[in-house]
Amino acid sequence: MKKILIISDTHGLLRDEVKAELSASDCIIHAGDMNTPSVLQALNEQGNLFVVRGNNDKEWAENLPKILTIAIEGIQILIVHNKKDVPKDLTDIDVVIYGHSHKYDAKVIDGVLWLNPGSCGKRRFDLEISMCRLYIDQGTYKFEKIVIT
Repeated sequence: MKKILIISDTHGLLRDEVKAELSASDCIIHAGDMNTPSVLQALNEQGNLFVVRGNNDKEWAENLPKILTIAIEGIQILIVHNKKDVPKDLTDIDVVIYGHSHKYDAKVIDGVLWLNPGSCGKRRFDLEISMCRLYIDQGTYKFEKIVIT
């Protein structure tokens, strides 16, 4: 079984709670808005990282993809920062991971899990600080929300 940490909208901040989860993960997905190269570097040091560029990731991040599709143990995952950029054709996609709104959301639409981990960076308004863990095992998956208090 693979344990994947899903984070987004860190905006220059890697909280201690996030760092603790990094070491317990087989890979990390960041759905954009790291804001600083130092966050990308810290995540890269943890190992297996998949990341897309967010609207606040400036020139330093111009080589990062805006959309990325990966496969982990038979599960096809599409990663994008803003869900408005998700292509209409999701043939063969099992999970869509996105960020941007800073609000956790998880729903299945037409057999595809749409998952926004929320933001685990700087607090915005009164929104909770959250991230997710995705467990993938031989073509099946489950997920859990992690709230940072």
